[in-house]
Amino acid sequence: MRRPGRPTLSDEQLLDIALDLFLEHGFERTSIDAITAAAGMAKRTVYARYADKEALFKAALARAIDEWMVPPERLRAAEVEDLEKSLLAIAQMLLTNILSPAGLRLLRLSNAVSVSMPEIAAANTRMGTEPTLAYLADLFRRRLLPGDAPAPEADEAALAFLHLVVGGPASTAAWGVAFDDESIDRHTRYCVRLFLHGALPARDQGLIERENRRLKAQAEDVAEALDSLNKKLRDGV
Repeated sequence: MRRPGRPTLSDEQLLDIALDLFLEHGFERTSIDAITAAAGMAKRTVYARYADKEALFKAALARAIDEWMVPPERLRAAEVEDLEKSLLAIAQMLLTNILSPAGLRLLRLSNAVSVSMPEIAAANTRMGTEPTLAYLADLFRRRLLPGDAPAPEADEAALAFLHLVVGGPASTAAWGVAFDDESIDRHTRYCVRLFLHGALPARDQGLIERENRRLKAQAEDVAEALDSLNKKLRDGV
């Protein structure tokens, strides 16, 4: 707690102190009196910057999300030639971030106030989710979908990937279920493979690929035989 008379805190310092209290006690049980006491500031100084507790809360949460989210540049830097390895690295980064103590506290706090302040959920989506979705959609356009695929398909693929790989563990952890590192790694690897290849086991995927190659070769042989037969018919043989 700061003693009155010290230099006024910057906005960033005030928001950090307010967020700590909001995270610890929740929005309803955190008073402006508690925030001003912890910051060593007069109420009039706080109210000169923020109209009320809700405005202060939204600003503190927005600052925390901005600092916590994984920048798209970091996700892009994880790309390698192998798409599956790229998606695995990206998924691990996103999960590590959301399952961190700071990530879970932000998620729980956002969930707690989403009913009374639905605009909080919308703001979280804009700040924390939309940049990630935009990056993933761009990745899938570049490296997964055919060039003539409709534009919405990349957006749907990005949303499906995020829900499948990140959404499940995040929602479960927010309810207090703990995951060990091995479980998270297993989940991540399975879901990335599921996203790219479907639910078939990897060995069956190999069988399907070999069968596809065999059928393609067989079709080429048939086409060649038909061409030869057509030529003979044209020549009157």
